[in-house]
Amino acid sequence: MSETGSLRATCAAAFQAGLNAANPAVAVRKALGKADVPMPGPGGALYLAAIGKAAVGMAEEAMALLSPRRALIITNRENVAPVRGAEVLAAGHPVPDAQGADAAQKLEAMAGALTPEDVFLVLVSGGASAMLPAPLAGMTLDDKIAVNRLLLASGADITETNIVRQALSRLKGGGLARLAAPAQVAALILSDVVGDDPRVVASGPTAPPIADRAAARDVAHRLGVWPDLPASVQSLLSAPDEGEAGPVLADNRVIGGNAASVAAMAAATPGARVRDDPLMGDVADAAQVVLSYFDGPGGVVLFGGETTVRLRGHGRGGRNQELALRVAMLAAQQGREFAFLSGGTDGRDGPTDAAGGLVDHGSIARIKAAGGDAAALLANNDSNHALALSDDLWVTGATGTNVADLQVLALGR
Repeated sequence: MSETGSLRATCAAAFQAGLNAANPAVAVRKALGKADVPMPGPGGALYLAAIGKAAVGMAEEAMALLSPRRALIITNRENVAPVRGAEVLAAGHPVPDAQGADAAQKLEAMAGALTPEDVFLVLVSGGASAMLPAPLAGMTLDDKIAVNRLLLASGADITETNIVRQALSRLKGGGLARLAAPAQVAALILSDVVGDDPRVVASGPTAPPIADRAAARDVAHRLGVWPDLPASVQSLLSAPDEGEAGPVLADNRVIGGNAASVAAMAAATPGARVRDDPLMGDVADAAQVVLSYFDGPGGVVLFGGETTVRLRGHGRGGRNQELALRVAMLAAQQGREFAFLSGGTDGRDGPTDAAGGLVDHGSIARIKAAGGDAAALLANNDSNHALALSDDLWVTGATGTNVADLQVLALGR
């Protein structure tokens, strides 16, 4: 195997180790083995709701260990699979849709019918925020979709995005837990956000809100999306805060996340260095961080995190594909063998079928040989096309999990 082939294989193996560590069934099994779910009272029962990209795997394991009276699973279409004894619903992601709105109503009906003797176990994973559109009175689903599209294109990080989402939702920011009261609510959370804040994962359906309505209004102004927001949304965000909506009484336990997957990559890659600070912020800045390691010794450097992209063009891509393309462009003149993989653990990067990109020192030359102009494609946010030309798309298919992004840099001598 050539040195480039070996470096690419090293990246692929490390990423797979990180992905294996995000197995939702294993995470649920470990969590339920360490702490018992509260027991229903006399005449009560256990009810289970699993929401997000890892919902099927999480629910299957929980249902094998417990005996819920009813189980409702809501996930994105790519991860839908039949689960015996459960109702499985598909919903749109990353843009909300009517099926997701219907699923949200079913979840609300389920939670709202619980009694003080019941226990409500909620299995939360990334992606559930978009999958469960429950707009406040005065908003339509189309308004919700418009807000989501604006936030996706704005370069907002996940916390900023979810501050706005929470201010416009019946379920987010603890809304689901409040609706389920007075039942006992417990949540097992597979985190897709850096820092593993339960308020941010899936917009915190069982956790208190991140911030108030005024903060959401400030975020919209700061991101420059305020003028384009639907009038109904501007009206809601401009109204005075109504104060505390009520306590959020839930036992929230984070059972896995990005840091655990990075640690698993390190364990599977002897001698690898781990960047302690996550890769966050704009992809252009993140690419410069990756490039800084080219001045050091050979070997492997591991990263985790979640970057952002501000859309200025009309091409197809995602944050991981664009990061890989930017690194390839910056490193093209370094004269050093390397391979770099940036991928989403959910298997989908932006509105594409790729999870990310795996590039090397010859990627830009291959794009040019195939008739492409890497710089022009990047300017149009068309990283998917660029990496397709160089045969560098990293395609895993839907993984059934989601713990944000993983990156691997393998440097030659």
